[in-house]
Amino acid sequence: QGKFTLLRDTRTDGSFLVHHFLSFYLRAGCKVCFVALLQSFSHYNIVAQKLGVSLAAAKERGQLVFLEGLKSCLDLLFGEEEQPGQPSPLQFLSGSTSDLRALFDFVRVSLTPADGDSWKGPVLLVDDLSVLLSLGAAPVAVLDFIHYCRVSVCCQLKGNVVVLVHSNEDSEDEENELVVNSLCHHSDLILWAEGLATGFCKDVHGQIKIIKRLSLRQAAEQDLVQIYQYKIQDRNVTFFAPGLSAAVL
Repeated sequence: QGKFTLLRDTRTDGSFLVHHFLSFYLRAGCKVCFVALLQSFSHYNIVAQKLGVSLAAAKERGQLVFLEGLKSCLDLLFGEEEQPGQPSPLQFLSGSTSDLRALFDFVRVSLTPADGDSWKGPVLLVDDLSVLLSLGAAPVAVLDFIHYCRVSVCCQLKGNVVVLVHSNEDSEDEENELVVNSLCHHSDLILWAEGLATGFCKDVHGQIKIIKRLSLRQAAEQDLVQIYQYKIQDRNVTFFAPGLSAAVL
């Protein structure tokens, strides 16, 4: 409880980690606010069903609050008017404001426990934060949003925050790298999925670096780093030590 987990991917797609955490927290009985900026609800629901979880059922019973970013963007830019008293969480797109206060308010209201709630703990899941920069949000606004979410969800509500960001060290996108590096400094745990430097391999899809930020709690401690390789299958992911894949053995 009270942890901030950063999911980072480089030269590969780290969305399998998002699907894992989403199904994991729903099965654990947590209240989940899922800010989905990358894919539609039906996409996440199909993958979740393979993992044995129904997002539609979770929404109906009030366990899952789902923000479909793609639909919200289209509604805001091309179409339907906002309902009175209910501004869009992605209000910054309209140019009326430059901060992400409306998005934070959406998260805070979604995860604040109501009378009679029996969920085990609140969880904020974001897929993926880099999209906010692509939509025109300033790096400072994105970092402020995450900071306030950490204070509200991790500190006040004793819940967890899990965020995915894309990164590319060779990229000229300085704003994205600024956000990624800042988040790395503040996270309790980093799961960094990387594509293989040697290129495609059918038995090894990439490697994952697990960084436990011990230095965040105690200044004299060094971070604990573990490296595994992985293969994504239809319903699960297999992890193994480097050099111990089926292709080698």
